[in-house]
Amino acid sequence: MQRFLFPRWVNPLLGIFAVATAAGVVFAGAMGGLITDPKTLNVGYEPTQPVPFSHAIHAGQLKLDCRYCHNTVFEAAHAAVPPTATCINCHSPADDAGQTALAAVHPTSVKLGPIRESWSLGRSVAWTRVHNLPSFVYFNHAAHVNSGVSCVTCHGRIDQMETVYQAKELSMAWCISCHREPNEHLRPIERVTKLDWEWDPEEVIDGKKLGKQEDWAASHRLESDINPLVNCAVCHR
Repeated sequence: MQRFLFPRWVNPLLGIFAVATAAGVVFAGAMGGLITDPKTLNVGYEPTQPVPFSHAIHAGQLKLDCRYCHNTVFEAAHAAVPPTATCINCHSPADDAGQTALAAVHPTSVKLGPIRESWSLGRSVAWTRVHNLPSFVYFNHAAHVNSGVSCVTCHGRIDQMETVYQAKELSMAWCISCHREPNEHLRPIERVTKLDWEWDPEEVIDGKKLGKQEDWAASHRLESDINPLVNCAVCHR
């Protein structure tokens, strides 16, 4: 049998192929570095909002529970952005006679002008979203908080932020690491929205001392049938 030989004009293509392969490796490495870099993952992203709402004052000093404004977080996949009516409960505008319909906290504040305008026109305030996962990622707030995952785990100490920023990277690897080792992120559901809470083995809840966190978490997962999955279909539906 006669042996097949490539024609000589193929030889220069080998060099081009080698260069293309090397360029592909460099490109893949560069892209891999970029998509895992904290700056690319929006850590520290802090947009300017139409109203300078201070979580440090409301959630920190005044101790407002997260659920007062984000009232769907325990029942729905999304933590609702509060409507203007929620703000008006405390910041009711004054009428021509100087009277307010509800609580009169800073009724004439210039900073709260967009709130009063929203209320009078019946239009939503154009808040800028801070934590924005890709459209192909499914995340359910209710599933997490009802399992004992605190707001702090994903959002950081919101109660200490004058302007909310993204404190965690929220990457796929970051989420998977929590699903694989969830125990350290679990706490009693009664303490999920208490952002300054720290684990105390001597604290009594429902008539029982908490004890060690790892022991409590293991028992909680067993009783609640919590078994975080790491397969692709959990988030990519």
